[in-house]
Amino acid sequence: MNKINIAIDGPAGAGKSTVARTAASQLQYVYIDTGAMYRALTWNAIHHNVDIQDEEGISVLLKKTDIELLPSPEGNRVFVDGEEVTSAIRSNDVTAAVSDVSAHAKVRRQMVKKQQELAQNRGAVLDGRDIGTTVLPHAELKVFLSASVEERARRRHLENVEKGISSDLQMMMKDIQARDEKDAGRDISPLVQADDAVKVDTTDLSAEEAAAEICEMARERIHEI
Repeated sequence: MNKINIAIDGPAGAGKSTVARTAASQLQYVYIDTGAMYRALTWNAIHHNVDIQDEEGISVLLKKTDIELLPSPEGNRVFVDGEEVTSAIRSNDVTAAVSDVSAHAKVRRQMVKKQQELAQNRGAVLDGRDIGTTVLPHAELKVFLSASVEERARRRHLENVEKGISSDLQMMMKDIQARDEKDAGRDISPLVQADDAVKVDTTDLSAEEAAAEICEMARERIHEI
């Protein structure tokens, strides 16, 4: 086997997207940002005034929504029905609502099917909250990224500042903690570490260092298979 699928899970702010994108680039794999897919749907729901608590309404909207992830040197560009929303899906409004949208069972089933289709030919790196447990339970390599709440909040705060988005570090810490509790406590596909996942703490690691570890594990796994 020349290529494998890599599942990367972890809480908000652990560096999943950057690490996954970097690892995919180094391995020449496809990078599938599942979090961006849920954010794109959440943005569309807000844009069309669909109640984020309305599971049926969100499910119907997803069926009519075309979500595209197009690679670029800066990372995936995200489009909803042809409109670029790469920056818009990182807004505070979307961040505050995405957990509720992604908790809907019907929505998750639809999204999981889309994500599994994207990874069916292997050679893909997917990151999210339930990749190793639900989306790709048979992935050849599963990684669970973690970092302290303080470090995760600091990273998100700096990201917002760099993008010109209003941000308060103390409030960000509270939001991160609340997001952790909501993601871990939901009934459908809660955030948990898969039994066969390798835990990587990124608190003191750069994205490049964490990606290098994952690439090394991937090469070892390919050799073992």
